[in-house]
Amino acid sequence: MQIALPRSLFNPLDWFKRGSADPRKNLRRSIAHIIGARPSNLGLYQLALRHTSASKATAIEGFRESNERLEYLGDAVLGMVIAEFLFKKYPYKDEGFLTEIRSRIVNRETLNGIARKIGLDQLIEYDGSRTRSLPARTSMYGDALEALVGAVYLDKGFRFSRRFILKDLLAHYDIESVVQNNGNYKSRLIEWAQREGKEIRFEIVSEKGNSHFREFISQVVIDDEPFATGSGYSKKKAEQAAAEKAFEMLTAK
Repeated sequence: MQIALPRSLFNPLDWFKRGSADPRKNLRRSIAHIIGARPSNLGLYQLALRHTSASKATAIEGFRESNERLEYLGDAVLGMVIAEFLFKKYPYKDEGFLTEIRSRIVNRETLNGIARKIGLDQLIEYDGSRTRSLPARTSMYGDALEALVGAVYLDKGFRFSRRFILKDLLAHYDIESVVQNNGNYKSRLIEWAQREGKEIRFEIVSEKGNSHFREFISQVVIDDEPFATGSGYSKKKAEQAAAEKAFEMLTAK
């Protein structure tokens, strides 16, 4: 008697360590375990896992195929499904609350974590080869997760995509914990400044790295005086890091 391995404990890389030597067959099995159904158009999932650094030239001059277009589509599908879920779950909450909670659920750090939990990070094609040694602080995993949602939507349709997001992706969230813990330090810092009658602004003071791994340094300026700095792999993350540091300094006084 065979006992099915729970999908939450399944590591897609296992299929590359054993079984068929055919990478397409292995990938098909891995995707099937992640989404809960056999993929019909495997090419969509191959593209969803192809980072821009491993993009391939097409017959159209100047266009290189990567997962960026699927990421754009998946972001829209994911955002809409989460918005509907929150709209129904919190019937008496206003638009500001719903927008804030949705942004916390789909922020890049959270999506990175979910991508790792479902084993997606093991399958990403990066620099022309599959690797497990990707930088830890990168949006690559979350980007691939959004691209996967886009691929699922094109391959299986909206109803299946909605079920996949709600049952398999949202299962990794404690929604009430997300609601209770406000991690938006920039918003909290701006609220503090308004209460205290302070002028506050955020400035990107420097950038370093390349197009794939660019790091930004943000500075919080209060009443025209530099107060705290923070770094991140997007301007938004850098601003949040600087705001968190500034908030900690203010509350420690």
